[in-house]
Amino acid sequence: MTPGLWELVLKGIWTTIQLLVLSALLATAVSFAVGMARTHHRRVVRFLAGFYTEVFRGTSALIMIFWVFFVLPIAFGWQLVPMWAGTLALGLTYGAYGVEIVRGALNSVDPAQREGGIALSFTPWQRMRKILLPQAVPEMIPPFSNLLIELLKATALVSIMGMGDLAFSGNLVRLALQESAQIYTYVLLIYFVIAFVITRLMRGLERRLKGGIGKAPQPRVSVRRPVGGGVR
Repeated sequence: MTPGLWELVLKGIWTTIQLLVLSALLATAVSFAVGMARTHHRRVVRFLAGFYTEVFRGTSALIMIFWVFFVLPIAFGWQLVPMWAGTLALGLTYGAYGVEIVRGALNSVDPAQREGGIALSFTPWQRMRKILLPQAVPEMIPPFSNLLIELLKATALVSIMGMGDLAFSGNLVRLALQESAQIYTYVLLIYFVIAFVITRLMRGLERRLKGGIGKAPQPRVSVRRPVGGGVR
């Protein structure tokens, strides 16, 4: 490829990474806020949190991008640039999946831990911050890692808005070179490399968090048999 085409691909990779980071931050904030609301003692709070979750989990991410980019300006007069439209649509959609991860992890904490917090006269927020979240967050990392990979793949949907992400840039290069198999193979490999790096980083974070609460995997200890077969 010519230097100009390589520059186009690099810009596409950078746009994809930016979109991934921004939408992941929004999805994480939504996941924790709504996920904790799903365990609230008030029924109305749980209902509203559950309503949000069901609506956005049951909505296509592609249609949500269409709605935010094309319908939102007509309905409310708010025209978002493609980067923010994609961030909003993907963050809200995948945040709804993260809600169930947070809720499930919080509910998996031993009830005795909650009772201990009550016995210490902790407020609900103190119990959440000092007891529940430190034990639940390490258990959230593996499913959040999978969700982050799914979010990475969903970033390709923003190309429908003409946004110059990796998928859009790859298609432009394909049209310029008329080499579909070669270019799309390169694009697939780039997505794989990004996903592989994410997986490794999340595994390192999981080990670190579990080590902080004494759940780090212990190294295997090999027992060597004495020479000669031992005692007879």
